[in-house]
Amino acid sequence: MVNPSAFRLPVLPLFRYLSSIQPPAPNAAPARKIIHVDMDCFYAAVEERERPDLRGRPLGVGGSRERRGVLTTCNYEARKYGVKSAMPTFMALARCPQLVIVPTNFDLYRAESARVRAIFREYTPLVEPLSLDEAYLDVSHLPQPATDIAREIRDRIFAVTGLTASAGIAPNKMLAKIASDLNKPNGQHTVKPAAIAAFMVALPVNRIHGIGEVTARRLADEIAVQTCGQLQAFGRDDLRARFGKFGADLYDRCRGIDSRPVEPARIRKSLSNENTFDENLTTLAQCRERLAGLHADLLTDLEKQERIRPVSKLFVKLKFADFSHTTVERGGTEPALPAYEVLLAEGWQRREEKRRVVRLLGVGVRFQLADQSEPETIPKQNSHPNQLVFGL
Repeated sequence: MVNPSAFRLPVLPLFRYLSSIQPPAPNAAPARKIIHVDMDCFYAAVEERERPDLRGRPLGVGGSRERRGVLTTCNYEARKYGVKSAMPTFMALARCPQLVIVPTNFDLYRAESARVRAIFREYTPLVEPLSLDEAYLDVSHLPQPATDIAREIRDRIFAVTGLTASAGIAPNKMLAKIASDLNKPNGQHTVKPAAIAAFMVALPVNRIHGIGEVTARRLADEIAVQTCGQLQAFGRDDLRARFGKFGADLYDRCRGIDSRPVEPARIRKSLSNENTFDENLTTLAQCRERLAGLHADLLTDLEKQERIRPVSKLFVKLKFADFSHTTVERGGTEPALPAYEVLLAEGWQRREEKRRVVRLLGVGVRFQLADQSEPETIPKQNSHPNQLVFGL
């Protein structure tokens, strides 16, 4: 019996041919085929490749316990013990005493990331990196099913780097990112247009981007919602009344609607980390203690960036129990912890004493503008509606 797969044309030669074809007219809504590629435990996997003696052992990448370090990532062996990314190193070692800690080597990670991205761009120019280890690809212009393209890309990544990747394939970015997490490691999952409704009904709400533990708990406690199907019972106006502008976004997201384009030239204006606390902070000392962890995460995220423009401003954000908020920012080029402590103290003093109850704290930097005389903006691209098309 003849194997039909033997006649499948490889994608790469097709792309070289199709790249010369003019794109469709602006008023023609293109078919949407989006792939989210996520490298599996990227930093840990690179370290294991460089040091084969680490394979099969619980491994964490990050700062040491003596320096109050934080794990940047860990491998799957470590995760079996409850170790996870962004966990303080001392806590990770308490859960897994045999955990091997290696320092980060971002020069090596950036080099490997560049090799992976070069593979992406052999298939499509529409690549939107999210960090060194993940990116969105729009392959709508290619005739081959996106599922096959994703598999071919993952095979080529392994052949070139010796590293595995997982992928999600869907008609939009949100669904593709959710799908990439469903068959890890070294797997992929496709959400076809006809399956979106059923896929969303059973999906837990905390899988939606923007819904963390605190918001998920609020949805469960206030309106008894735990799945997207349950959330679909509420109208747009009702959700907006309960959650503000985010409520309108929730109305679309719980239905699998996301019209955001893949943006290869997206300019990052700032970088920040924030946390909504399970229990409100009522003293400046408590805020300072949490500030240190957020600051450590921010420095790690800054290191992860492939190309960063100079820092021009530092800022601290506080959101209070009554949902009012304030942001304090100052010019500065070095994101040092003492500078953030000064900003935190100023933001704390902006509220009268009896109302100093903090539910969210954030720290961040703003990057130097290309032209300091003009405010920097991210150019908006025309967004096409979330089309449900075949060919995934």
